[in-house]
Amino acid sequence: MENSGEMDTVLLESILKATEQEPFRRLLGIRVVGLEKGRSEVEMVYRPDVMNNIYCRAHGGALFALVDEAFETAAQTDGDIAVALNINVTYVASPEPGRLLRAKAERVARTRKTATYDITVVEDGERLICTCKALAYRTGKPVVFPEQSA
Repeated sequence: MENSGEMDTVLLESILKATEQEPFRRLLGIRVVGLEKGRSEVEMVYRPDVMNNIYCRAHGGALFALVDEAFETAAQTDGDIAVALNINVTYVASPEPGRLLRAKAERVARTRKTATYDITVVEDGERLICTCKALAYRTGKPVVFPEQSA
């Protein structure tokens, strides 16, 4: 039988592999750059040609997608399927074109049925772009991706 550390490693590798198959993540160029139990870091480059709004600034949906990828990956690390109940984003600033954006999600509380995450997005490692508080519902069903169930 695998020990807990080995099981965690298999789970994290499975989450990373599953994210590589996400079409939306690929479209936006989002990459998972760090993943551990209760935490995730993802990044993308702000590309105005596909991520701008009507005011030629970053579309909130593009920033939300980055936040959501960090939340999604961090929330699965306990090994049970977790889905979003609520995500509250506060947009602080618009990034500059071509800048690297990094979202960091960290679990701050967990119960048997829910987990709360703080998420921040920064530009080039320092300038705050947005903050987020997210709540996940923990289904109690084990994380199994389609290729694992075949």
